[in-house]
Amino acid sequence: MDNAVDREALAERNRRLSALRHKTSQRERIRRTLLRWSTLVPLRRAPAPEPGTILLIRPDHLGDVLLTMPAIQALKRAQPESRLIGLCGAWGAEVMAAYDEVEVTLTLPFPGFARGSVKGGLIRPYLMAWQAARQVRKLRVETALILRPDHWWGALVTKLARIPHRIGSDHPDLKPFVTQAISLEGHHAVVQSLKLVESWTGPIKPHTVRLTYPIQDADREQVKSILSEHLTPKQRYLVIHPGAGTPIKQWGAKNWALVADRLALKLDAVVAFTGVESEYRQVFPILKDMKAPAIPLLGEFSIGQLAALYEKAVVVLGPDTGPLHLATASGAPTVHLFGPADPAQFGAWGSPSRQVMVTSSIGCRPCRVLDWSGDDPDHHPCIREIAPLRVVEAAVKAAQSNER
Repeated sequence: MDNAVDREALAERNRRLSALRHKTSQRERIRRTLLRWSTLVPLRRAPAPEPGTILLIRPDHLGDVLLTMPAIQALKRAQPESRLIGLCGAWGAEVMAAYDEVEVTLTLPFPGFARGSVKGGLIRPYLMAWQAARQVRKLRVETALILRPDHWWGALVTKLARIPHRIGSDHPDLKPFVTQAISLEGHHAVVQSLKLVESWTGPIKPHTVRLTYPIQDADREQVKSILSEHLTPKQRYLVIHPGAGTPIKQWGAKNWALVADRLALKLDAVVAFTGVESEYRQVFPILKDMKAPAIPLLGEFSIGQLAALYEKAVVVLGPDTGPLHLATASGAPTVHLFGPADPAQFGAWGSPSRQVMVTSSIGCRPCRVLDWSGDDPDHHPCIREIAPLRVVEAAVKAAQSNER
């Protein structure tokens, strides 16, 4: 009973703290004042826009860009003569450029998304926006889509570039700069992007929308060659991607080792691990605790090759990250471990029997706070509470969807 009381007390404590973290900070209030002032700056006349030229602004990383692509594909189907130009960070360019619907993919070092902090204080992002707008103006864009709901910086760039039509969310930081503000609150990320293109496509029923990734045959052949060094032609494999961009999303090494060993037996498959090279420090303890043979494939693949690897896997498992969304888009059965993020907004897009999400029952989840630095990690057990046997059951269920 004491444990139940302590657990509820911890959840209540975390609810209070997360509410404080979500409150508008003084820095954000100052920023909103600066944003309102920036609308008073006189702007140069822009060149006449090219009709049908649409700029797609998506500053985020792998998973967010992927969840945007169904809307971009729907837009191109509805407006086949349009010219779609992607504007993203260098970290997202490989994803967006993979889709034929996007004619050109350009990159910017978006403040807040580039590795490392932007130096120069409060004013630096505005100077960067002015410089970016001078480049964007040359594209002669007719319409801009700001595809991240709270991306005020991208909206500011489109305003400074004098793009005549600017579509984004009705977030307070975007409204001063967009010509069409759309409510996106309460929707899954895929649906949020779909709503931004409905002026061209008309209403789209979410259940008709698929998340796919265009895998190239050259990538399939490269993956096949690499796997031939580790597997016989008849051996099957499953994939675990244990890494995550924030410590609060990381599960324990012993948990992953137990799950890997159980699934290797239950699914008669060799376990492969993926991740960037720097994640060896997370994967090595898992390999050390495992009894079954395993293949570490960290740092081996491009995004296209990673999709080709996932495509043929019996099942792909990991915390909710971009690579797991890539696995979903590749067509693989998946298991996503959710902690602080909200599955209603960022959950796997697909059949629940094939794309399985596992969560803790702790009452403060989802807090939607991904960075609890400065607080004891033990106060945030939402990922650690997930029992390994639940993950094993979920993976077997997902894998069986391939056999029906």
